[in-house]
Amino acid sequence: MATVKAFKGLRPPKEIAKDLACLPYDVMNTAEAKSMAAGKEYSLLHITRSEIDLPEGTDVHSQAVYDKSVENFKKFKEKGWLVQDKEAKFYIYAQTMAGRTQYGIVGAASVDDYLNGIIKKHELTRKEKEEDRMIHVRINNANIEPVFFTYPAVDEIDQIVSDIVNNQEAEYDFVAEDGFGHHFWVINDDATNKKIEELFAQKVPYTYVADGHHRTAAAALVGAEKRKANPNHTGSEDYNYFLAVHFPDDQLKIIDYNRVVKDLNGNTAVGLIEKLKEDFYVKDEGTDIFKPSALHEFSLYIDGKWYSMRAKEGRYDDKDPIGVLDVTILSNLVLDKILGIKDLRTDNRIDFVGGIRGLDELKKRVDSGEMAVAFALYAVSMKQLIDIADSGNIMPPKTTWFEPKLRSGLVIHSLV
Repeated sequence: MATVKAFKGLRPPKEIAKDLACLPYDVMNTAEAKSMAAGKEYSLLHITRSEIDLPEGTDVHSQAVYDKSVENFKKFKEKGWLVQDKEAKFYIYAQTMAGRTQYGIVGAASVDDYLNGIIKKHELTRKEKEEDRMIHVRINNANIEPVFFTYPAVDEIDQIVSDIVNNQEAEYDFVAEDGFGHHFWVINDDATNKKIEELFAQKVPYTYVADGHHRTAAAALVGAEKRKANPNHTGSEDYNYFLAVHFPDDQLKIIDYNRVVKDLNGNTAVGLIEKLKEDFYVKDEGTDIFKPSALHEFSLYIDGKWYSMRAKEGRYDDKDPIGVLDVTILSNLVLDKILGIKDLRTDNRIDFVGGIRGLDELKKRVDSGEMAVAFALYAVSMKQLIDIADSGNIMPPKTTWFEPKLRSGLVIHSLV
């Protein structure tokens, strides 16, 4: 069963929370981070993307960047921009997008759970990205940014959350510049905190990494390092846990993750469509944007026109949790078979566009001449994600997109 603990969060005063909170480090480049932090001395980007405070062109993986992060983190604490709670507690973090709100429990996830497979993952991680975040955790002795987890919904946990959000004023409550709402409650009642921990231990067999696989791996690996280095290790130290927001699975919605390709691998547009007809039912949908509305349905944009594509039966394996995924069908029958793209991780002819940008973004990138063709997919379901994680399989790259992204800085987990 899952171990999720209360912890002494390091948090901003209410009046600066909105300016301090920021998007995760990996959804922006340096120029974007610098723009986002402009005029905001409180922005956590000064810690998570500390190169913005160094000369332009500084290598983001240089020691100078890591040192600046430590310097800025220390400054934030000294100036009282981050203050540690005196008692261990859970928190509630809710996000609102398009009129829909999802409520997560902020708690300390267990390093042992990650190492023992109680925390399940559905994506491969890259060592170089893990190491970058490991350095960041190691040198700051803190999980500065949370990871996004899900778990099978538990009625009793839902009821606790409902009671608190309906009867207690939120500690932080703001709408970010992207229009998404962020709401945060502190759970001060000892009995409630104890009950939440017990419910996870009794009723949640597994938790699942929804978003933040590299941050999760880095946090767990640093925790494992620290226990090996401590001859007096007891298992109760803060480094045995890391920061995660746990959302019930029935509140989450995965957004589509689409593809654009730079060339047609020697095919003409007409030739591509003819080849597609071997494995798909293809229909001309005209110039208006066409969005897939069911599993195994795709849309194609090329030469100013949209087409629907429906995979023919027998061209995929419904009994294979990976083979039945639309990303797998598209990869096998189109990207590899026709366009010659063998490895989605390394081929520079393909790029990926989160569905939050809308299908207009696909049209724009093709119409500009930057890309030759775009494919839109029907979003993966939470059930598919959990089934794949439970089976020990790994999803193909760029399969899931979660939105809104967790804001970093509302609470931090110190390892000391």
